[in-house]
Amino acid sequence: MRTPEVKKFIDDHQELFWYTPAPKSEKVTDELLVETTLNHGTWEDVHELFKVFGEKNTANVFFSMTGRKKLNYYPEIHNYFDLYFKKYAL
Repeated sequence: MRTPEVKKFIDDHQELFWYTPAPKSEKVTDELLVETTLNHGTWEDVHELFKVFGEKNTANVFFSMTGRKKLNYYPEIHNYFDLYFKKYAL
């Protein structure tokens, strides 16, 4: 179940989830939420995600993605957040 803050984040950032119809947007998985925000969001979007979803929780989702899912990140994005989360969130 999504918290109201996360639901509001998804609603406020529909441009990131344009391929998901609005009524179903709150059913976006944690993995997709983190991946899409880190890959396509602005730095302000990322900070807002950290506020509503939690920096440690975001890091846990990021590191839990393995195999093909991990390859969905742009290489430079994956490298940056790998270093960032290892230094600041774990």
